[in-house]
Amino acid sequence: MKKRILVIEDDQDINNLIAMNLKDMNHDVDTCDNGKRGYQMAVAGNYDVLVLDLMLPEMDGLEICRALRAANIFTPILMLTARDSEADRIVGLEMGADDYLTKPFSVRELQARVKAMLRRVAMMTAPQVESDQLVFDGLSIDVAKRQVLLNSEEIELTSTEFDLLLYMARQPSLVFSRTQLLDNVWGYQHSGYEHTVNSHINRLRNKLEKDPAKPQYILTVWGVGYKFEGHANSDKTPNGKS
Repeated sequence: MKKRILVIEDDQDINNLIAMNLKDMNHDVDTCDNGKRGYQMAVAGNYDVLVLDLMLPEMDGLEICRALRAANIFTPILMLTARDSEADRIVGLEMGADDYLTKPFSVRELQARVKAMLRRVAMMTAPQVESDQLVFDGLSIDVAKRQVLLNSEEIELTSTEFDLLLYMARQPSLVFSRTQLLDNVWGYQHSGYEHTVNSHINRLRNKLEKDPAKPQYILTVWGVGYKFEGHANSDKTPNGKS
């Protein structure tokens, strides 16, 4: 089944290149070279993935990210950034982007990133026959519904945030390096993209932790990476089985 992708990029050559190669993957691709119009299309278009440049006329990529997430629109966002704009990449991820690519990028890498995003979307929307639930102190993860409850209140997560939390929570106390998380959650390994992991960890902490500076669930293991800690409910084992 074809997926719908929106490319918001004001450099027409890059816009055309992205659109052509995503169409080669048998997707329906819409394009836009204006931030404000792109935001309107993203809100109304029910897209599966957004490819979003940072520097845009009328409304920049950071504003678009912020506005979409504030409106509870969690369409996966692949952000395009200049190679020397590290601060913008971090802010973009903190604003809700799922991943980023630095310019110039290879077509194969672009296609791989989009393919990984669509795979996560497919997992999120696929019907689940067997219930699978992980229950910890104050935290419940329903895999079939892709729902997270914190003290009985639902927490809104993007598809990537949910996948990251679920991957770690399925193996509590096990320490993961950033490279391992990139490989198993995002679907690729690249030593230059640790910011992607760091920013998603920060976003999860801001949503789950009472005090993100003193986390209870997602802990940093200095010099190594991160681990999930949670005391399993006595009625459930950590893998969700009774």
